[in-house]
Amino acid sequence: MSQRILTVDNISVAYDAVKALTDFSLEVNKGELVTLCGVNGAGKSTALKTIAGVLKPTSGSVIFEGANITGKSPEAIHKMGISLVPEGREIFPSLTVAENLRLGAFGRFKQSEFNADLEDIFSLFPILKERYRQAGGLLSGGEQQMLAIARGLMSRPDLLMLDEPSLGLSPNMVDSIFELILNLKSRGITILLVEQNVERALKIADRAYLLSTGHLVFSGSPDELGKEMVTSVYLGQETNEGAVL
Repeated sequence: MSQRILTVDNISVAYDAVKALTDFSLEVNKGELVTLCGVNGAGKSTALKTIAGVLKPTSGSVIFEGANITGKSPEAIHKMGISLVPEGREIFPSLTVAENLRLGAFGRFKQSEFNADLEDIFSLFPILKERYRQAGGLLSGGEQQMLAIARGLMSRPDLLMLDEPSLGLSPNMVDSIFELILNLKSRGITILLVEQNVERALKIADRAYLLSTGHLVFSGSPDELGKEMVTSVYLGQETNEGAVL
């Protein structure tokens, strides 16, 4: 039986008077890679930010490893084991790679553990070892994405949330990012993925959710989701049932 690590139960989120999510629910089991799909503005990033505590829901709850984390601060949620790698990377460009990674380990104080994790990060991202003393802003876009993911891993998260990790990258770098995500999955890391490249995300996911204008319109296996339903939502067409999504 799968161990539930995250339960999002009927959350609604608004920006001023505009609803971004309405009664949205999601579940993630330990060791899974779950992908959350939808067009721009569907509410995907809002969902991740709400789970991470950056945004507060107007209703509903977020349960992580049996604890209600609804309304807790991002710092508290980070310490509990949820790490968000945000869209656009959001590294600190004036800080070095070393300093960015140190910030990722916020709340951890054992130097021996930090050093061991750093060596593990270097095995995953050899380029970051070469760039260790360079400012983050001097890295290429792909290298900055690697740094953002590495920073997220430095907290030893129980749940790693990736928001559009391939956005704006070259095809070769996109291949590298997806290989990395599969590597992390093989290590048993639980991943919640928001990704613009839907076909590739569905190929590696265990389960999928589909959002349309803040509403959940599908949850199930990637195969069940299928190209026809993705097309209907992404192009604003009707489903076979005749409902406009």
